[in-house]
Amino acid sequence: MAFHTYRTMTEAVKGLQERGFTANFEFAAGLVHDVTSRRTFRADELTIVEHHRFEGSSDPDDMSVCYALEARDGTRGVFVDAYGTYASPEVSEFLTRIPIHEEN
Repeated sequence: MAFHTYRTMTEAVKGLQERGFTANFEFAAGLVHDVTSRRTFRADELTIVEHHRFEGSSDPDDMSVCYALEARDGTRGVFVDAYGTYASPEVSEFLTRIPIHEEN
């Protein structure tokens, strides 16, 4: 996978979707959920294949990370999380359990 650089979160999400990361993932009840298919995934069923970190230019509290995740069943999607002040400890802990396999 080639290394990609994005200037904004919107650009990152769009770029990842164009490259096949089409599922929209969200975190709830200790699992990552594919919003469309309603499938759920544990941390050990996912891999982080790419991530992009953003900090708001006008507001340091506007900090987020866009993750490209791939599930064991082949589902590929985007998960967006805050970091810093607005980060959820539960989400952060879950993310630390997902293996990272990024190729630049």
